Amino acid sequence: MRKFVWFVVAVLLSSTVAFAKQKEKEDEKKGEEKAFINSGLVTSLKFRSIGPAWASGRIADFAVNPKNTKEYYVAVASGHVWKTTNNGTTWTPIFDNYGAYSIADVEIDPNNYNVIWVGTGENNHQRALGYGDGIYKSLDGGKSFKNMGLKESRQIGGIAIDPRNSDIVFVAAEGSAWGPGSERGLYKTGDGGKTWKKVLEISENTGVNNVKLDPSNPDIMYATSEQRRRTSFSKIGGGPESAVYKSTDGGENWRKIMEGLPKVDIGGMGIDVSPVDANVVYLIMEAAEGKSGFYRSVNKGESWEKMSDYASSGQYYNEIVCDPKDVDKVYSTETVSRFTKDGGKTWTTISTDGRHVDDHAIWIDPKDTEHYMIGGDGGIYETWDAGKTFDFKENLPVTQFYRVNVDNAEPFYYVYG
Repeated sequence: MRKFVWFVVAVLLSSTVAFAKQKEKEDEKKGEEKAFINSGLVTSLKFRSIGPAWASGRIADFAVNPKNTKEYYVAVASGHVWKTTNNGTTWTPIFDNYGAYSIADVEIDPNNYNVIWVGTGENNHQRALGYGDGIYKSLDGGKSFKNMGLKESRQIGGIAIDPRNSDIVFVAAEGSAWGPGSERGLYKTGDGGKTWKKVLEISENTGVNNVKLDPSNPDIMYATSEQRRRTSFSKIGGGPESAVYKSTDGGENWRKIMEGLPKVDIGGMGIDVSPVDANVVYLIMEAAEGKSGFYRSVNKGESWEKMSDYASSGQYYNEIVCDPKDVDKVYSTETVSRFTKDGGKTWTTISTDGRHVDDHAIWIDPKDTEHYMIGGDGGIYETWDAGKTFDFKENLPVTQFYRVNVDNAEPFYYVYG
């Protein structure tokens, strides 16, 4: 009799536990059915681009295949690197799986168009400033990249590849905008990036933001240093350590070339050598005491002449590009970009009709100089009539949003950025 009683108790207990578990499952199922979002729904969601198609950017640099101009690479200040092989009809993101989203510079090896160099950390010191983790190299046209060092350079100002020897590469490292130290200065490799030597060092507060090779003799080189510091409440946009330098032995030794330039604290500078006449070097600078301006040298930087007071913000602009066919024509990218046709004496604004402002990159077709691309905060714009009209590349989804939110409108909610 006692065994029978215990058997009944055991059956009742197991039935109660089973009933409780079943009810718990039913309650969970009802709860999921009541919930608007459940795990089954979320796992089925896929991300898709919703625009906007009227803006893109911020674009930092272009690298165009000189033998096939419909193939080019785009460095994005806050959106990795993209490649097109059909002049922007479609794009492929090629840098999403690497260590930095902020890109300053992209360069194609002039001897091998499958070799691509990427410098990370956008080359300005605006408030919204992304930083990088050094220099990268691709040997297969951007299919894969390898980090080649200078991981503490933070912001890279420029890359220059020796056209006679692809193993010789120079990297202008700006260093952190927020503090001293880090890898800053001008670096040189003679073995394709395996090892680096600092060939120009200024101080822990001052890096190098430009490096240019003389197209007629790559042993002659130019570099500009930039002293700057950003804090949460202010910015130091220049200092006594900003200067222009020249090397005549392939970057091994450097000297200042400041004759004719203002003897005050200098901020951000841009420099370029004319491909038409390498004796002509142009320089744009921000300087203290109202001495900012545009300068020209006709003797490879040995002396400078001020052509006009024109300059722009050194923290965000001051990048210049010489025209491939006209020695007196130079382009300056800024809030509203300009060009000069008389060596910098006078300047004409480039139309922004239907186009965003704040430009940071320009590529000019060496075969047809009425054809060029401008890249900036609004994306990429291409002109075939010297800037009278522009075609906008609305399908490059790299708009730089700071904040995103949605409302409760029905039946379709609005997205705000």
